[in-house]
Amino acid sequence: MTELTLFVKAFNGGQLRQIDELLQSQFEDLDVKATVTANPTYKWVQVSINGEDEVVAAAFARKEIGICPVNIENVEEDTILKGYISKVDESHGQIMVDVGVFEPKVMHAVVSLVVLRQQFSVSKESTLKQITEAYALAEGLPISVKITAKDEDLEAELSEAQVEKLKSWQQSLLDRLIILRANKELVTSTLERTHLDRDVIDVEQLGFFEFALTCKLGTEARGLISRVGRYMRYAVFVVFSSKRSIDSLAE
Repeated sequence: MTELTLFVKAFNGGQLRQIDELLQSQFEDLDVKATVTANPTYKWVQVSINGEDEVVAAAFARKEIGICPVNIENVEEDTILKGYISKVDESHGQIMVDVGVFEPKVMHAVVSLVVLRQQFSVSKESTLKQITEAYALAEGLPISVKITAKDEDLEAELSEAQVEKLKSWQQSLLDRLIILRANKELVTSTLERTHLDRDVIDVEQLGFFEFALTCKLGTEARGLISRVGRYMRYAVFVVFSSKRSIDSLAE
């Protein structure tokens, strides 16, 4: 039997069923039985694969969805890991990223305020709140980090690709509405029902249940929440304002 922790979090039964249906459809012609569950505390989706073709099925899961390291022994310095922001800790000046390490104990990747200031080339007076709000670094956002040291926690910095993405968002002068805990079909259908496909020029998938809607020039992301919120009762919204991003860090 092969047991994997997938790089996806499910926050309700519907999301778990969707992942299960995806895997079952992909494994339909394989001699395997796959059982999908979610870690009740950290919401990571876990799959147990058993059968003659379990190696093939596991390879698909690793490639198409991605897997968590699980054990700290599987993490090396300079490794690039995907994760979800689990806490913006202003009192300690850091953001904590859940990268799926929970053996022999739970360990998060920690990105300090000092590191964030350096990576975004902002003033030494910039606060964690200013930086995280400017770049929409909110709890639940999937991001990638580079591990710089292994200690009580994992010291980290944002990956180069992650920094470049956020800087490109800022330089585009376009707002983005980030939607967490929603599936692609719901996002697409909501845009059609609200006719927001006229105001949204791109839908970027950040994770399995996370998306960024790029607004056309002149459309404010914050104004879209009331229009889409009624159709997305369980979604979480985060606003990336290009203007606010520039202004707040220029103060």
